[in-house]
This record gives sequence, C-alpha cells and structure tokens, in this order.
Amino acid sequence: MKKISIVVPCYNEEESIPIFYQEVTKITDKMKSRSTFEFIFVNDGSKDKTLEQMRELAKKDKKVRYISFSRNFGKEAAMMAGLEYATGDYITTMDVDLQDPPALLEEMFETLETEEYDCVATKSTNRKGYSFLRKTLTKWFYDIISKISSTEMIPGARDFRLMTRQMVDAVISMKEYNRYSKGLFSFVGFETKWIEFEIEDRVAGTTKWNFWKLFSYALEGIVAFSTTPLVLAGLIGVIFCLLAFIIIIIIIVKTLVWGDSVGGWPSMVCIMFFVGGIQLFCTGIIGQYLSKTYLETKRRPIYIIKETEKMTKQ
Repeated sequence: MKKISIVVPCYNEEESIPIFYQEVTKITDKMKSRSTFEFIFVNDGSKDKTLEQMRELAKKDKKVRYISFSRNFGKEAAMMAGLEYATGDYITTMDVDLQDPPALLEEMFETLETEEYDCVATKSTNRKGYSFLRKTLTKWFYDIISKISSTEMIPGARDFRLMTRQMVDAVISMKEYNRYSKGLFSFVGFETKWIEFEIEDRVAGTTKWNFWKLFSYALEGIVAFSTTPLVLAGLIGVIFCLLAFIIIIIIIVKTLVWGDSVGGWPSMVCIMFFVGGIQLFCTGIIGQYLSKTYLETKRRPIYIIKETEKMTKQ
C-alpha cells in the first residue's frame, strides 16, 4: 500500500481546520483499502488558535502531524517545511480553506498509479470571487511571464497537486531562500497531468492575500525565473543614449543655423524628468535582482521550527 502525505499550510485558520479535517477524512476513508495517509499541518506563525486546533487533532488521530514556526515566514516556507517533513510515497499540498475540492484526490492517486505521470496538478477554470482588477492583473502576469521565462507557467495553476517522492525530492533539493513554488514545480520537469476545476468559496475565514502581497508574489515569480527585465533595462539605456546623441546633434545644428535661444526650456524640463524617471525605473529593476541576490548570499534558514507533535512545548 502506498502512503500519501497531505501537506496543509495554515495561517490564522482556526475555523477552517476542523472542517477541512472532517471533509478530507471522508475521502481518505474511501481510499484506505489502497493507501495509508498522514496529515502534516504547518502553522505559519498564526495569531489565533490555529496551533491549538492542530494539537487537538494530533492527540486524537495518530495520522495527524504538525509543524509550528517561531513566526510568520510565509506560505512558500510552510509548503517547503511540509514537503521536507513528509514521509509518504506520494505527497500532496492542499489549502485548508477547501477552495480546492478534496474529492479530486482519489482521481489524482489513480492517475499516478496507473499512468506514466509523476505529478497530477490542478488549475482553475474560473476566477470566482476575484475583482475585475485582480482578474485583469492576473491575466497580464501570466501573459508576461509566459513570454519572458523559459520555465512554463500554467495560467490558473493551483498549489493543489499530488506528486511522487522523486519529484518532491527534486523540489526540496533547491534550497533557495526566495521561493516561487509554482515555478519550482515546473522547473524540475517530470511528467504532469493537469485537471481543471471550478474554485469553490472558502468554508470559513477570510483570504490572507491582499493586492500588495499578490503584487510582491508576482514580482517574485518574474525575478526568480527570468532575467529579461535586466536585458530590457539595458536595452532602454542604449536607446536613450542614442536619442541623447541625436538630440545633441540637432541642438548643435540648430544653434549654428538659427543661433542660441532660451526658448524651449519647458520641453527640456519635461525631457529631464522623463529620462530621470526611466533611469530610476531601470535602477529599480536592477535593485530587485540585487536584493534577491543579497538575501540568498546571507544563507538564512527558510523557516524556523518552534514546535512539532513530537516536541514538548517549553
């Protein structure tokens, strides 16, 4: 019998955890004749009673394990910890809000068992609950990154996927501090089958992703999997150097033919501001890559564990 590890990152999800456990247990009970299971809940520095919920589940069900961070390190760190902690032959990552239907787990398992795939991943066919602005920006992000990155990025890809141990070992072998899991899952390769579904409403709680977190996450993906913005910054610099040279020639010729004039200073100021803005924009692009390099060279841990089900809280 194959063992399946279910990795569940949690941040302030005290209301969702009992509901999630109840619903997923219905699926695991149906599959118990073919596989065994372990739940790995990861508490990402929650401020509510998320950790208490995990402790209670671990007491009543030996299949439940948990990891609790010393502070909030982010969902990417929580996923990494869960993958490293998992002991299953197959490992799945699931959101605790049940927007990804657990019922698909049975189909995903069957696919890995009977077909030549290393991963069964899911992607959404709708943007239920998204504002028009978020839908538009999400589409732009995937359009841009698909053109500038050599790593395939699937529009609508979710974190909910079932992977073989070999694929998970490949993912956790990459110890980079700045992580963009959707890109990492694609980067390691392996044969992946995609299943489409419609996102459901959250069973409880509210989303922890606001506009700026999503914007920062999108930048993380672009910087992590493409150097095209750096090439673009260099190209813009070359173009403006050529424009400056042409303008200098025009000014010299105009002065020699018509004489010097103080007229035109408003347009000159506009040009100075425009060029200055372009310079700052390009500097900002370089700064993004430099900051990521700086964080990588510090070699800080991706996460710090404070407690697990095997540890006694001090």
